[in-house]
Formats: sequence, C-alpha cells, structure tokens
Amino acid sequence: MTSDESSAAAGLVAAEWRFYTEETQDLVDPAMARAAYAQPRLRELFPRASHGVMFFSRCTGLPAARVGGQVYTSAPGQYRVRGPEGRTIGETDSLEAAFELVVRSLPDDSGPAVIGTAKDL
Repeated sequence: MTSDESSAAAGLVAAEWRFYTEETQDLVDPAMARAAYAQPRLRELFPRASHGVMFFSRCTGLPAARVGGQVYTSAPGQYRVRGPEGRTIGETDSLEAAFELVVRSLPDDSGPAVIGTAKDL
C-alpha cells in the first residue's frame, strides 16, 4: 500500500470515529464509541455499529472484515464481548474492560484498516 493510500485510509477511519463519538446516537451509544476509541489499537480499525453493538473491521468497505470482538449491552451496566465466531469471550461491568477484552482478542496483523472490502484483503 502506498503512503497516499495509507493516508486516505487513515482519513476515512478518523472520520468514521468522529461520527460515532460525536454525532450519532441512533446506532450506538456515544459513550460506548468513546470507550472503544480510548484503545489505541482499536483506533486504527474501522469502527462499525448496528443495533447498539460495536465491532471493528480491517477495511473501510462492505463486506467488512470483522476482527476482534463485538461489544453488546447485556443489561444496564453489563457488557458482553463476543468473538468473531460468536462465542462469548467475557462479560464485564464496564465499557473500558469490555474493550480491553476486544483488544486482547485481536490478531497481531489486525491493523491499520485499509481502503477496500473483505474481498480485497
């Protein structure tokens, strides 16, 4: 990947993070997005959310190349982390701890995100 492609991908990733942390409350609670953003390894990935669930992709397009885990609110103040195969990695009582579990489940080659789709990887 060229430095121009890397810069373009980084710009798309940063814009998507701004969207989730500052602008939307429809797809995911901004507090959840801010807790994810606090993790440097997750900041390199393309954030995605649907129905209050936050997850991450190695690429900017669809289909996504999901990596790490997904964080769900399982009950007020309780969070479940599921891995890529849908199995539960753990449950926590803080968003920070939930995203720490996601980071621990990331493969070494998980970032930074690139422009394209899962088919391009």
